[in-house]
Amino acid sequence: MAKSIWNSANIPDQKGKIAIVTGSTSGLGKEAVRVLALKGAQVIMAVRNTEKGDKVAKQIKENDKGASIQVMELDLGSLKSVKAFSTAFLKKFDRLDILINNAGVMMCPFSKTEDGFEIQMGTNHLGHFALTGHLMPLLKKTPGSRVVATSSIAHRNGNIDFSDINWESRSYKTGKAYGDSKIANLYFAYELSKKLSSEGNNPLVTAAHPGWTATELQRHSGMFKVLNKFFAQDLSMGTLPTLRAATDPEAKAGDFFGPSGMMELRGSPKKVESNALSQDKKKAEKLWEISELLTDVKF
Repeated sequence: MAKSIWNSANIPDQKGKIAIVTGSTSGLGKEAVRVLALKGAQVIMAVRNTEKGDKVAKQIKENDKGASIQVMELDLGSLKSVKAFSTAFLKKFDRLDILINNAGVMMCPFSKTEDGFEIQMGTNHLGHFALTGHLMPLLKKTPGSRVVATSSIAHRNGNIDFSDINWESRSYKTGKAYGDSKIANLYFAYELSKKLSSEGNNPLVTAAHPGWTATELQRHSGMFKVLNKFFAQDLSMGTLPTLRAATDPEAKAGDFFGPSGMMELRGSPKKVESNALSQDKKKAEKLWEISELLTDVKF
């Protein structure tokens, strides 16, 4: 018998659930919001540009009259903004079923976040680390809740220099810095999953990557713009690993989902394996310690 191909039709009814999707004004995040809302979830778009977020929410609602979407301001490059968003959310909602840490920057010129972190590690990892920490009490109170870390096949290029995590004493290599931030996403997912496993009925932590999907993230790379025409899959396919990580009833703690095709570049989502370095428990523990120190957030 042929193995069934997982797609959005496999997503169970999400009515009554509340989901946060960071970085959802375009790309994978926008598509995740659309699909989860279509399935009945109340979705919070956690975005830096709320004006753009309102336009996206309006567009989705025009195509799905029953969609429940709210826009809230969140700048992951600012720990102050992360705290403000979390405080506002916790006042407004009494449950959180799904937290999709989707937002990111990719291969951009060197700059620093408001708090002095290298822009890619600061936004892609440290901002989400702090956000998840602030929201963890509510996630723990919500039965069956999930946290999804969005990584990339670029994690294979990551090898974090813990002595210079903010690139202050090295020549900046943006592709390498991006890979570092994406392996950091996996260290975070695996370490959080390990920590929660000893505490009983706690949030399920999973991870996903979209393969090669055409998104606005690639705007800083001319190479991607050219090669996308030949290799990239569309957003509806690229978002499926994230949606599976967020909703598949059979997913287990620490599962990593990605495309099933050659080299995990495209195709329907399946459980995949990250590289050996990403599964180094000592490095994951080291990053956790540094992340707590830099963000002043403890779980």
